[in-house]
Amino acid sequence: MKVTKAQAQANRAHIVETASALFRERGFDGVGVADLMAAAGFTHGGFYKHFGSKADLMAESASCGFANSSESLGEMDAAAFLGYYLSREHRDNPGQGCTMAALCSDAARQPTSVKQAFVAGIEAQLAAGQGHHAQVEATAAQGARAERIALIAQAVGAIVLSRSCPDDSSLAEEILEVCRADVLARLSRAPDA
Repeated sequence: MKVTKAQAQANRAHIVETASALFRERGFDGVGVADLMAAAGFTHGGFYKHFGSKADLMAESASCGFANSSESLGEMDAAAFLGYYLSREHRDNPGQGCTMAALCSDAARQPTSVKQAFVAGIEAQLAAGQGHHAQVEATAAQGARAERIALIAQAVGAIVLSRSCPDDSSLAEEILEVCRADVLARLSRAPDA
C-alpha cells in the first residue's frame, strides 16, 4: 500500500520525536538505527527513505529537542523555568529533558551539521531568555546576553555534574541545590536576564 505524502511527513516527524527522546536518554552513540526505528514502530529498512544518514537524523532531532525546550521556556517565567530545570525531577528524566544537558558532550564529537543544530538551538534559548527588553542600549543588551549565557552554562553544567554522580549521592543533590539558589538569586538582582 502506497503511503501518502502527508503520512510520510507524519511518519518522519514521529521518527524525529522518538529519536530526540532516545538520544537524550542514551546519547547519540547509545542508539542504533535499528533500535530507533523499532521504537518508532517502523522497520530498519525504512530509515533511508526519510534520512540520508544517522547524522542527518541527529541534527534534526537536536533541533526538535531545542524547539520543544523553547516552547516550555516560553510558557514559564525565568525563575520558574530554572527552578524546575535545576530539580531532581529534570535530572532524573534525561529523555524528557534538556537537549543541551543530555547531548552537548556528544555533540562535540559529531559532524558539523549536528554542531550547527546546537548553535541554532543555543541561540534560540538565548533569544527566548531575552524577554521583553528588545529596545535596550547595545552595551546593556550585550551585558544581558552575557548574563543569559552564564545562567545557561551554569544550569546545564549543574545538571551534567549532578547526573555524573550516583543517584543516592548527597553531592548530586547538593550540586542542584547550590546552583539553583545561586541562579535564582542572580535572577532576582538582574532585571534584564
